[in-house]
Amino acid sequence: MPQLRPIPAAPATITEDAPPRRAGRPADPQKFAVQVAASRIDGQGAFAAEAIPARRKIGEIRGEAISVREARRRAKGLARIMIVELSERRAIDASNSADPLRYTNHSCRPNAVLRIRQGRVEFYAMRDVSAGEELTVDYGETHHEGKLRCCCGAPGCVGRL
Repeated sequence: MPQLRPIPAAPATITEDAPPRRAGRPADPQKFAVQVAASRIDGQGAFAAEAIPARRKIGEIRGEAISVREARRRAKGLARIMIVELSERRAIDASNSADPLRYTNHSCRPNAVLRIRQGRVEFYAMRDVSAGEELTVDYGETHHEGKLRCCCGAPGCVGRL
């Protein structure tokens, strides 16, 4: 899998030097710089490229809007998926997304939380996160149904996803 370049954080304010936003182009969903690199937890991971204060929005993942039925069909038999169910009927498949947060791995003691807000998949820091630290969330219930070994290595790891 090719390495992704770090994605810089969106500017907090617009300055005279900032280029104007082009019509029809969505705003950058990343609020803090995140980069993708090899993870000790599993495959690739999302890492903070700058310090992130507690309770701040880190960014979002976007992807293809699909039905939950299609999401479950796509996930069947796969160890690695990048699908989030938004509701009982809708899901987002971020497999082809360029958003680096799609590489966020599971941890039984996460430093971030994934929230579904108005159809968006958003990530928020639960505590201060240092630059270089891997961003993790607790996946909760997964399609693995407790059959996949957890590799987070956190104290008190439950051992299964």
